Amino acid sequence: MSTLNFFAPCPRGLEHLLVKELEQLNASYIKATHGGVSFAGDTALMYRANLHSRIASRILLRLGNQAYRNEDDVYKLAARMPWSSYFTTDHTIKIEVTAIKSPLKSLEFITLRIKDAVCDYFRDLMDVRPSVDTVTPDARIYAFLTENEATIYLDTSGEALFKRGWRMDKGRAPLRENLAAGLVMLSGWQPNQTLLDPMCGSGTIAIEAGLMAANIPPGWQRHFAFEKYRPFDKSLWQSVKNDVVIDKTPRALYASDISAHAVRDMANNLTRAGLPFPIAFEQQSALDVLPPTSEGVMLCNPPYGERIDVVSALEDAAFFKDWADHLKANYAGWNAYLLTNDRDLPKHMRLSATKKTPLYNGALDCRLFEFKMVAGSARKPRVVTDADDAQ
Repeated sequence: MSTLNFFAPCPRGLEHLLVKELEQLNASYIKATHGGVSFAGDTALMYRANLHSRIASRILLRLGNQAYRNEDDVYKLAARMPWSSYFTTDHTIKIEVTAIKSPLKSLEFITLRIKDAVCDYFRDLMDVRPSVDTVTPDARIYAFLTENEATIYLDTSGEALFKRGWRMDKGRAPLRENLAAGLVMLSGWQPNQTLLDPMCGSGTIAIEAGLMAANIPPGWQRHFAFEKYRPFDKSLWQSVKNDVVIDKTPRALYASDISAHAVRDMANNLTRAGLPFPIAFEQQSALDVLPPTSEGVMLCNPPYGERIDVVSALEDAAFFKDWADHLKANYAGWNAYLLTNDRDLPKHMRLSATKKTPLYNGALDCRLFEFKMVAGSARKPRVVTDADDAQ
């Protein structure tokens, strides 16, 4: 098979995890950039990357690139791509353009010019053009413009890869599945360890961990754009899926949330996820959740920003102090990981973070804080001096 070039965008801060995934999938020429990873491989690799990547947002096939000075240059680049090799005029299309430091004044206009280029290509070829569908297109065409270079991609994924197919019930500002999977990986959790999410919302973190432990590919329940493209190798795709071996070993996964609505959402999502083992979950305040085992990993995404009014008590820094006291009293031996955009969270909790990892939850600049829990306060006790006694 010929070598193809790809780019996989992902949540910022998780690029190194995507590199590891692609290495495990035997991709070549892997190179991390800001917000994604470029790589190369054959059609089978493209199928595997779509099926197995827990971190990538899409798998984009790079069709061509060149230097440009104006909109006409980008039009000419798009017009000479071999579109009929991938889809027909019966397919609907959508064009999306992103740019960094591009001198072009209007991305909307360049989007229109690329659409014109694709349509003109088919008109010249067969005197008919594809229709545009901005909601559920068959083919998504992406253009990325830097200061002096334009690159054209064809999306092989269709719906974004973080849309696994099982999460139909969700609350406000839910954590995307690929970011949740990244949090699990960053925590260092292993399937033989206990995992607890005491603010689980619709259960994304716990379910992603369960899918990882069961070796269920994140794309197991969904379809991909490449299934509609030319040429689609159905037997090769079936072979890629046949290589999957599900691990049914029971795991110690626990979740809870103070919201009855959130717990109902998790129950529905868990049913659709199709895990071969259960996840224990209940409605309970994080202030009351006791550790299910003597040690383990706590990983959660406390309400913040758009989610802060989900539980009104979380609006007060006092809640985090009370929760930290609860953790110190009951979770000695545990490692706790909290994703938040509140840089002062360790101060509110009166704990010292042993690690903080910059991440983006959508547009929110966040930190994943690591706290190694020990009994009592994590702060060093103040040494009382004779001078203090004299005061």
